[in-house]
Amino acid sequence: MKDTAGRQMYRLAERLFPICRSITGNGVRETLSIIREELPELTLHEVPSGTPVFDWNIPKEWNIRDGYIENGAGERILDFKNNNLHIMGYSVPVDRYVSREELLQYVYVEETQPDAIPYVTSYYQERYGFCMTKKQRDALPEDTYHIAIDSSLQEGSLTYGELLIQGECEDEILVSTYICHPSMANNELSGPVVAAWLAKWVMNQKERHYSWRFLYLPETIGSITYLSIHLEELKKKVKAGFLLTCVGDNRTYSYIATRKGDTLSDRAAVNVLKSLYPEFNQYSFLHRGSDERQYDAPGVDLPVCVICRSKFGEYPEYHTSLDNMSLISPEGLEGAYRCMVRIGRLLHYYGYYRVNCLCEPQLGKRGLYPTVSKKGSYDDVLVMRDFLAYADGKTDLIEISNIIHASVEELIPVIDTLREYGLISFERG
Repeated sequence: MKDTAGRQMYRLAERLFPICRSITGNGVRETLSIIREELPELTLHEVPSGTPVFDWNIPKEWNIRDGYIENGAGERILDFKNNNLHIMGYSVPVDRYVSREELLQYVYVEETQPDAIPYVTSYYQERYGFCMTKKQRDALPEDTYHIAIDSSLQEGSLTYGELLIQGECEDEILVSTYICHPSMANNELSGPVVAAWLAKWVMNQKERHYSWRFLYLPETIGSITYLSIHLEELKKKVKAGFLLTCVGDNRTYSYIATRKGDTLSDRAAVNVLKSLYPEFNQYSFLHRGSDERQYDAPGVDLPVCVICRSKFGEYPEYHTSLDNMSLISPEGLEGAYRCMVRIGRLLHYYGYYRVNCLCEPQLGKRGLYPTVSKKGSYDDVLVMRDFLAYADGKTDLIEISNIIHASVEELIPVIDTLREYGLISFERG
């Protein structure tokens, strides 16, 4: 069986799945260390706790070693080591004996999904908590329970990863993804692994006009931190940007527009998705929910849209233990990767094309047109003829693609051929 990019990404996700990540801590460092095995050029950065980042401050660093609930017989009925979602993220240490009534004050369940463990956090107010299935909570008998969490919340730092792949110019394509959730496959791991393989593809391109910047950040506080350091540079350089999240299932494709809705990022994403999966789900910025909130914020104004398979918050397994490795697939990951490669190719070819002669060029003498005229003989060159008809130096590649109903993937070999014969000239957009 062929070892496809999808299978390779899936194996990496399997390896990362057991790690307990949060917005800070050793789980993030371990995750980035493993990703660096695939992307050795990835650089890691630490920002100390307490550092002001716009209206926020870097929180204390959180790490956890163990957590459990024992019944009166000393049996563990809930164990962090069995599923790291069992402990509320950023829980402070506790070691107490409590009644069932008091225990329930610290228990979180998903009422509408009785077999799911919910994902719950409390980053900015110190508390502790335990997460279990509704069925498990409802079956708890009257008893005395031992609750324990072995964690630390202390001065440390926030960790993020960055990879800049230099192109022919300083203009950049930004790709951002997040690493801050515990064991959830689609919501947490699909974005980082697809971003890693996209970065490999970029590095393998012989011609690379744009520079590419890949970011692995804790969600929200990570993007705010990065922007607080690099905003002016990004505003000068970023031509288009994409946030990758929830790209591992194979149910659908989804896209969330930038705040303006008509940037090069938006136009490229919509053009590719229409050709790849015409029934894709399209959302306005009113449906935002991840780091696009920071990139597209007033005054920041970076053109970052979101690419998903099933959109966060829309699929039933989201933010629960049901978002496991069975939800994502090699095929789902590969589909998202191929989508981003198409977007990358579109951006490389993006610009304005102008035919270099008046009236139609003589394609036949160049072997590009049938020399015998009969019904159907022109069908194979219709895309080339249509492209030339709109190559006026004023209509950009995406608009031509939309007008003539030919994907940019179809147009790329046409463009290469026409440029080889000197029939068109090109100007960057």
